[in-house]
Amino acid sequence: MASGAVECELKVSADDAWAAVGDFAGVGVIFPDLESLEIEGDDRILGMFGMKIRERLIERDDAGRRLVYSITEGVPVDSHKGIVTVEEVGSGSKVIWAWEVTPDEMSDLMGASYSGALEQLKKHFGEA
Repeated sequence: MASGAVECELKVSADDAWAAVGDFAGVGVIFPDLESLEIEGDDRILGMFGMKIRERLIERDDAGRRLVYSITEGVPVDSHKGIVTVEEVGSGSKVIWAWEVTPDEMSDLMGASYSGALEQLKKHFGEA
């Protein structure tokens, strides 16, 4: 199993950053190429790049500003866990997007995807 993490610092409060990344159904903020989004119970189905990707919410901790989810269909992974956390940094915040994935070869793709999402998050807040 491969793992990694990417992060970004924002000038907005941790609560504002969490409002953007902690909303499991609000993923359009960080994935502007989203073609469709469906919510089915604890699953979200993302339509992007001609694919349908199903992700399952495992945990959402508002007090700890932590979201854990797993890709269950649509991407060639045997297992996946994504962990998004938001921390206070002075008057701003830091968003950390970590992952564990098999096969190991998918780790670089996850890193690139999540780095791009964090760049979009910075644009959302007018910081890029």
